[in-house]
Amino acid sequence: MATQTHSLSYAGCNFLRQRLVLSTLSGRPVKIRKIRARDDNPGLRGTTLYYQPGLLYGGSLEHDCSVLRGIGYYLESLLCLAPFMKHPLKIILRGVTNDQVDPSVDVLKATALPLLKQFGIDGESFELKIVRRGMPPGGGGEVLFSCPVRKVLKPIQLTDPGKIKRIRGMAYSVRVSPQMANRIVDSARSILNKFIPDIYIYTDHMKGVNSGKSPGFGLSLVAETTSGTFLSAELASNPQGQGAAVLPEDLGRNCAKLLLEEIYRGGCVDSTNQSLALLLMTLGQQDVSKVLLGPLSPYTIEFLRHLKSFFQIMFKIETKPCGEELKGGDKVLLTCVGIGFSNLSKTLK
Repeated sequence: MATQTHSLSYAGCNFLRQRLVLSTLSGRPVKIRKIRARDDNPGLRGTTLYYQPGLLYGGSLEHDCSVLRGIGYYLESLLCLAPFMKHPLKIILRGVTNDQVDPSVDVLKATALPLLKQFGIDGESFELKIVRRGMPPGGGGEVLFSCPVRKVLKPIQLTDPGKIKRIRGMAYSVRVSPQMANRIVDSARSILNKFIPDIYIYTDHMKGVNSGKSPGFGLSLVAETTSGTFLSAELASNPQGQGAAVLPEDLGRNCAKLLLEEIYRGGCVDSTNQSLALLLMTLGQQDVSKVLLGPLSPYTIEFLRHLKSFFQIMFKIETKPCGEELKGGDKVLLTCVGIGFSNLSKTLK
């Protein structure tokens, strides 16, 4: 971990996870002030947070997540931290598996896990499994995530997004008619079949205790390219008692359109996992890593600023206008030399 110990100061509640994750990995303390200072109920037990990072221990854990956010909200941070623990992480998370705000467990399993494998994080103990589904507002879902530890990461060269070769999906329904999932599949295929023949959308109808505490349905779609890139899109129905009822046909069509939009944005990493890829490039060996991304999300732009603050690393950013080779929107090529991060937690007795 880094030797600098002077703490970094921030104000406001935005990007709290980014700051805590980077503080943990860099070993630099962080002080955050004015967290929802004007709210009657700021969420935390105060409006100022001082965080002094320690070592990542890992091991077997269980955690009940807040049902106000999806399990994906917690998993995004764990994916950044898990490879650098002292012991391999095996954690059970309970709460909401699919909602309208955070990346679902289905999408993270289909996109983030293959990305981590590119950096050499792989093995039999590397899995993300949905044991029970849980929709908002009640939750009741359960997810098992296990990840091996690594001492160092491989540099990557992800510059060729490839062409879309197949689309896979998961239409799920809980505490509603199983027919809902079939209706979603038919409507999504009505759009996607025009572009590509190799489409398979699974249906997942969990019953009884495995179906969580609230009714709902949704769809996650993943397009895989010839070079092993995964681009995703997803939609979920409105939580029970909130907003207008959503027709499964509309949800299927809209999700298919979102996937086409993500394919248009393109790049070698989808917009959900841009910051994860940049973090692992930063922590890689002292060698050049390159990645071609679609337009950077506001979250990713702020993440690049934080990487500079915590690790003193600057990315070379080149815009690649869409031409003959690159179809779709304009792309961005990001290049950096890794800091040669070594997992100290693993070596400590």
